[in-house]
Amino acid sequence: MSFLEHLEVMRWHLLRSIVAIVILALVAFVFKDIVFDKIILAPKEPPFPTNRWLCQLSEILNMKRLCINSNPFTLQTVKMAEQFSMHIVVSLVAGMVVAFPYIFWEFWRFIVPALYEKEKRTATGAVFYTSLLFILGVAFGYYIIAPLSVNFLGNYKVSESVISAPTLRSYVQTITSVVLAAGIVFQLPILVYFLSKVGLVTPGFLKKYRRHSIIVIVTLSAIITPPDVFSQVLVALPLMVLYEIGIVISRRIVRQQDEAFAAGEKKGKKSEDR
Repeated sequence: MSFLEHLEVMRWHLLRSIVAIVILALVAFVFKDIVFDKIILAPKEPPFPTNRWLCQLSEILNMKRLCINSNPFTLQTVKMAEQFSMHIVVSLVAGMVVAFPYIFWEFWRFIVPALYEKEKRTATGAVFYTSLLFILGVAFGYYIIAPLSVNFLGNYKVSESVISAPTLRSYVQTITSVVLAAGIVFQLPILVYFLSKVGLVTPGFLKKYRRHSIIVIVTLSAIITPPDVFSQVLVALPLMVLYEIGIVISRRIVRQQDEAFAAGEKKGKKSEDR
């Protein structure tokens, strides 16, 4: 296929992905009561599972600081069209999150024809594992990072003379950025897999720079969480686990490549002997 023909194929994949996002965004737009009251605004309310469990744990351990979002704050809007614009933004984000497996599947369908049969076999399950990790990341961001961020940022005060009145826009931006960032960060094992396949990353390299990775992970967790140690540790721990999983994946890829190379050499040697 020519370059323009490739662009034409890619255009249709992108178009189908956009249509999927728009359809799901329209569904989210229609069911705004569920999307806002039950999902977006839920992390700041006491009945939210994470808030409820931490409050129960605080009673058991007699540590009142563990109980978060026990006094929910109200949000305000300062512009006429702010609620409507946030309704559209949240609907689009919901559409993208729900449509992510389909979007990646369309992207994968565009890439697959360029792969050799062996590469297709080794990449089997790429859509499933990528989607699974994204969903796990989104769930982690929503149930762990989001309520902690809301509690810290919503109740933080520099002075008692300053009244905190968060806007709907700032709240939505906090929730969506945290959730999407977590979903993207959880793709680390997939990134390590493909970098190992092309030879840019090895188990030895990952082990050598393990200490450096801890600094990067802590820095990254500080960026996507509020500036308190408890939240950063909760985010850093799963990222470190994902890094170790990446080492295991890279070791397996290198071992498979070495076995394939050894088998090829053995086969070539037998051909020479004949």
